[in-house]
Amino acid sequence: MKSHVVMSGMRPTGRLHMGNMMGALTNWVKLQNDYDCFFVVVDWHALTTGYENTHDIKENIRQMVIDWISVGLDPEKCNIFIQSHVKQHAELHLLLSMITPLSWLERCPTYKEQLKQLESKEINTYGFLGYPVLMATDILIYKADKVPVGKDQEAHIELTREIARRFNYIYKPVFPEPEALYTEFKVLPGIDGRKMSKSYDNYIEISASPETIRQKVRMMITDPARIRKNDPGHPDICNVYAYYNIFDENDNTKELKEVCEKGQIGCVECEKKLASLIIDKMEPIHQKRKELEKNTTIIDEILNNGAKHARSVAERTLEEVRKAMKI
Repeated sequence: MKSHVVMSGMRPTGRLHMGNMMGALTNWVKLQNDYDCFFVVVDWHALTTGYENTHDIKENIRQMVIDWISVGLDPEKCNIFIQSHVKQHAELHLLLSMITPLSWLERCPTYKEQLKQLESKEINTYGFLGYPVLMATDILIYKADKVPVGKDQEAHIELTREIARRFNYIYKPVFPEPEALYTEFKVLPGIDGRKMSKSYDNYIEISASPETIRQKVRMMITDPARIRKNDPGHPDICNVYAYYNIFDENDNTKELKEVCEKGQIGCVECEKKLASLIIDKMEPIHQKRKELEKNTTIIDEILNNGAKHARSVAERTLEEVRKAMKI
């Protein structure tokens, strides 16, 4: 029996990119072997900043879950489901919102940051202000004690701990105080060297075809100081070399670095080698995706089974909550 419960989720933004794969998914694949994992498609969270445009959500969910499973999430080892299919999230969110001070939400760093970043959108709403409570609900309803996050989500985990403490103090102990699970992962930059993001249009999709991969690699920023093929290169500032460090499983990066610094390999040849490495690495993932796309009922079955199990766990927690609150 697995002794710890892990919960994590993603907003349904459609097909994922390789930055998502290296930054979260490969970590999830490892965690499912050691923890009781709940991986949730947080479609209600998507509404907090995109409530006016919902026509793509269902298809985005399907494409994202296909990516999850293609990369290696196994429904036999973890629970995969959609947030809105477990209505208990809504009930616990309502109850927790009753005890969460407004000042806790207003001081949340990401709240102020996103208001500035998305000032062109009308997101000064009750739902957007309260989404950290919904995030806390996602974690607490499964009594998760480990939450894999990046440093940018640290404040949300602390808020979740504060909400759990406040509930336990006012009523009776029901919730564990979850801890952030900071695990090492490989950071894959975008093809322009910045953080890989759809908003920057500098990404490579997990599902990208071999030709698209070659095209994207050709667009990568290399050593700007290198003009001629035999000029000495500086791999440490080259985006192509950064990808080699992640995708070269045979560990030829030291040799590549040496020949680059001596000007014995040109950038075009180096890009061709990298494209081949990525294509070989992604081939089994692409094959799995093709199998899932041929039989989409598999995805429905996985999500239905995941939601069924999640509902049973969530309802047990809610029974404790109602009893503690005497309602």
